[in-house]
Amino acid sequence: MSQAASTIAEPPASNRLALVALIIGGAAIGGSPIFVRLSEVGPMATAFWRVALALIPILIFSFSKGKDAGPKPEKLSDYALLILPGIVLSMDLAAWHLSITMTSVANATLLANLAPVFVTVIGLLFFGAAVTRVFVLGLVLALAGLVILKGGPAGLGNGDLSGDGVAVIAAVFYAGYILAIGKLRSRFDTARIMLWSTASAAVCIFPLGFFYEGHMLPLTAKGWAIVLGLAFVSHAGGQVAIAYALAYLPAAFSSLTLLLQPVVAAILAWVLLSEPIGPMQAIGGAVVLAGILVARRG
Repeated sequence: MSQAASTIAEPPASNRLALVALIIGGAAIGGSPIFVRLSEVGPMATAFWRVALALIPILIFSFSKGKDAGPKPEKLSDYALLILPGIVLSMDLAAWHLSITMTSVANATLLANLAPVFVTVIGLLFFGAAVTRVFVLGLVLALAGLVILKGGPAGLGNGDLSGDGVAVIAAVFYAGYILAIGKLRSRFDTARIMLWSTASAAVCIFPLGFFYEGHMLPLTAKGWAIVLGLAFVSHAGGQVAIAYALAYLPAAFSSLTLLLQPVVAAILAWVLLSEPIGPMQAIGGAVVLAGILVARRG
């Protein structure tokens, strides 16, 4: 009896691997604000190169799997479902990159990472997802940590309100992306999902960059290195890891773990941009991690 109980209590190896992949994916995406800030082209053009260049490693990975790529889409509705996450992702990236230029990076990062709130609400209202009190406690704790990380409640009023609103819109779109990917992972392989969603995102966001900004090409080798890093590290690496993890973990918890992104962004900004991490930022990061651990138990 005790052996059976211990077996039940011990999480499967696939779940542990998925959690590791999820944390790595969140950390990889956490570097994206640094790439966006350093980019030589505008926010829309940067978002386009983020997904367009990410197609290179994703295509290689997809072809390497060959017949192991799982079921293929058969009906028109299958293709529509595979394209949908890319459409939502393009809107998320456009809003997220734009918000960085309209308000403070702190506000944009905090508000865009409110996606777990919308994931939980959407899942509860439309998908009948079960939300425990322990999970809600962890969510509240993690969000409180984000507020502390960004300088307390007073820090929320420092940015431009329109930019803050765009960041909230980005959070809504990202919640939709997380839920769409989570649903698809029960039917299709990671490589197939990422190939279709990334390609459709590139197609959708190109007109925004071309007509809204005009200037699409980085001018220097450094500029190309920045968009390549954004594409390969933050998108191809981060999103593939997250898509894999969503096959084994609930979407609401997965989106909560991605609150690690602003913590990683703060550390990278300190190392690469000489933006110091004060006591509030350190405490906030610790509270975010505590919230994730509490939510994991829920």
